[in-house]
Amino acid sequence: MSFLRRKPADEPAAEPVVEPTPEPPADGKKGRPTPKRREAEGRTRGPVAPPPKTQREAMKRSKEQRSSMSKDERRAAARTNRERMMAGDERYLLPRDRGKVRAYVRDLVDARRNVAGILLPIAVLSFVILLVPVQLIQAYGPLVLLVAIAAAVIDSIIFGRQISKKVAAKFPQGDSSGQSTKGYSLGFYAFNRACLIRRWRAPRPRVETGQQID
Repeated sequence: MSFLRRKPADEPAAEPVVEPTPEPPADGKKGRPTPKRREAEGRTRGPVAPPPKTQREAMKRSKEQRSSMSKDERRAAARTNRERMMAGDERYLLPRDRGKVRAYVRDLVDARRNVAGILLPIAVLSFVILLVPVQLIQAYGPLVLLVAIAAAVIDSIIFGRQISKKVAAKFPQGDSSGQSTKGYSLGFYAFNRACLIRRWRAPRPRVETGQQID
């Protein structure tokens, strides 16, 4: 039978098939997507340090950073940090301004016309009045200032209670900033901001006067 016959000795053995190795693309592109520049810089610099929890820690970190910079670099970094802080970037805010609760309080203050906002202009006006050599004007100038202070205190107390109720309803669990969200601390924080002229407030107001805040 033919299948029992021995194969000829001179029949060559079958050679193994070698698959060709794929060559890299000619344009030098890799077989994976190129990482973004921000991701590459992040891996190069290492993990980002968490924001400082206290004012002392922030000052210490800022001092260490300034010691490794030139004078021009320090000025540029200060301008950048200032602008980001004014924009409300959580990483560059002072510890007292951090957290969703404090941001909400700032919005409530900035959207309202506060009596405390006229204290500084009236104080300056009262000082100027004292320089006027008219006895009647000098007598009533300080009285106007005292009336303005009393009105600002009463208005701030009422507004502080409203803030406490709104914060308790919107943030019953507080936030993760570590700042107090109860008691008089929020009212005092709101009063300090309300006393400043709008353009001098930091961070910069992000709502318009009269805007409805939920």
